[in-house]
Amino acid sequence: MAVTDPIADYLTRIRNAQMAGHGIVEIPTSKLKKAITEIMYDQGYILKYKFEEGEPGKQGVIKIALKYDPQTKKPIIRELGRISRPGLRQYRKAAEIPRIINGLGISIVSTSKGLMTDKAARTANVGGEVLCYVC
Repeated sequence: MAVTDPIADYLTRIRNAQMAGHGIVEIPTSKLKKAITEIMYDQGYILKYKFEEGEPGKQGVIKIALKYDPQTKKPIIRELGRISRPGLRQYRKAAEIPRIINGLGISIVSTSKGLMTDKAARTANVGGEVLCYVC
């Protein structure tokens, strides 16, 4: 089945796996999903990730090990949401990129210099499409 919004599907799979208490979630791969996964790992929201290539003619898989608080067993990612969507794209200048929970969370921005966090985009003074947020 074709997915019309692959980023929303990616975020929903992570959200559902956390609500079910799963340790690992498998997601069909793409370059954009790989870049989002790397940003989430660099920011400390996920434990590990692994990119597995598919057979020739088949799509690969991203395996993400979710991170939970050791004492309370609650997920590290409290909220995960989509900002720009296929029906309404959200483009922002560097100064207008939203701060998530006053800088405690991150928003992921697609810029002309590649995918980056909101803080990195403000530092580089580049705007772009605000894809999603994580906190």
